[in-house]
Amino acid sequence: MNLQTTWFLLWGLLWALFFISDGFDFGIGTLYLFLGKSEADKRVMINAMGPLWDGNQVWLITAGGVTFAAFPTVYAVMFSSMYSALMLILFALIIRGVSFELRGKVDDPRWRGMWDGCIFVGSFLPALLFGVAFANIFQGIPIDQHGVYQGTLFTLLNPYGLLGGVLFVLLFTVHGAVWLATKSEGELHDRAAFTAGALWPVLLVVAVAFLVYSRFATSLYANYLASPILFAVIILTVLGLVGIRIYLAKGAFYKAWFASALTIMGAVFFGVVGLFPNMFPSSLNAKYSLTAFNASSSPLTLKIMLVVAGIFVPLVLAYQLWAYLVFKGKVREEEMMY
Repeated sequence: MNLQTTWFLLWGLLWALFFISDGFDFGIGTLYLFLGKSEADKRVMINAMGPLWDGNQVWLITAGGVTFAAFPTVYAVMFSSMYSALMLILFALIIRGVSFELRGKVDDPRWRGMWDGCIFVGSFLPALLFGVAFANIFQGIPIDQHGVYQGTLFTLLNPYGLLGGVLFVLLFTVHGAVWLATKSEGELHDRAAFTAGALWPVLLVVAVAFLVYSRFATSLYANYLASPILFAVIILTVLGLVGIRIYLAKGAFYKAWFASALTIMGAVFFGVVGLFPNMFPSSLNAKYSLTAFNASSSPLTLKIMLVVAGIFVPLVLAYQLWAYLVFKGKVREEEMMY
């Protein structure tokens, strides 16, 4: 396997790790106003992700850093063509982080209500826009031979892009509801488990619709048809999706969460595998597309980075797994500090 292919797969893996780890934060935040019936419920929901959410952001920084260092042309074109959407995501993430810290600083329902709304917006908006962005990448972006974007923010809000946004929101809300069910007790646990089960059929319908729509709106299936063994990616994704339902019915919430993680991983790699070698395909002309080969850094840079990534990515992953083990217990109201 050559360096460009290796980094292409690593690029996809890092985005998948970010969506798996921060996805349940997005999901809990999106459900925050609906499942948090009391101040105690809201505190449990915040504490369910509190010790982990900022560490989960590391994978976003890593994925962005890899894009910048390994595929600088892709980074430049992506951030110029999707500037508005990416800035909205950035501001939403900042608002969410600030909200966690500030909502408890003043003992006033109006103060807390304002920041509660910000937690919802800072969770729902990135989930939606990440889905819109990746769906548009899957179908192609209108960039010319100079990498200049020939469109507006509303160009990205096409039917396929919006369907991708809805898919990501549902993936993350189910993921978050399952995680909350593992971390909570009593009525909040019951509501979280019920919500995960109620959203699952909707997720199934949207996921199937996205797979079918992808056949007509994209060329993702070309790689699958050329190498049928790649359909294993879709099969594993389906198994993960079905596994969520099976484990929810059994009350095995941790297993349901891992099945949800497999589903998200499969959803990301469904697009990554279908795109290869494209990374930023042009919908205007295939010759204008940015690929893992024409948009990569020099071989020396890729080699040095591979050594660095081989050392530090496992360290970060090991640290994060340790943190998850340390905070694996349920969040109990009597143990929380207000």
